[in-house]
Amino acid sequence: MIWPEEPYGSASRARSLVKLMEFGLGICCALLLVGLTSLTVVDVVARYWFNAPVRGAFEVTQLMLGALVFTALPLTTSRREHVEVDIVYGMAPPVMQSLMRAVSGGISTIVLLVLSWRLAAHAQRLMEDGAVTNALDIPLAPLSWIAAASALLSAGYTFVWLTRALRKGY
Repeated sequence: MIWPEEPYGSASRARSLVKLMEFGLGICCALLLVGLTSLTVVDVVARYWFNAPVRGAFEVTQLMLGALVFTALPLTTSRREHVEVDIVYGMAPPVMQSLMRAVSGGISTIVLLVLSWRLAAHAQRLMEDGAVTNALDIPLAPLSWIAAASALLSAGYTFVWLTRALRKGY
């Protein structure tokens, strides 16, 4: 949760919208995991027991894995569950810790915004070119748009960290 508790008002509506969005992303991640697992099991069984592998299973697995990574990115970012190395952080005084949080929030925001921008530009090119996968002719642009939107959403979370660190030391 990124906003302080308020019983009424726009912050409460925004918080509800964020919770709903995170719930939807969580459902998407769960469905992608179930799909990946199911496809892999069916492909292995069909390949080794019936000598008839699922056509395009490798392509679909690649696409689903890419979608899973980028769908999970905002959830991981919102919960601050990224891998962090904090060797110096615990030894630093509170003022320095706040500065470190602000710097990491700023760098993360910039990196994610640039990533989102480049992914959107790539998605646009894929869409204009009509790029599809080799075996099944699945369009590639939607996956790039999902990745760009996920990076942008994650940048929103890191921007909130930055503003919190600058405002009140978190």
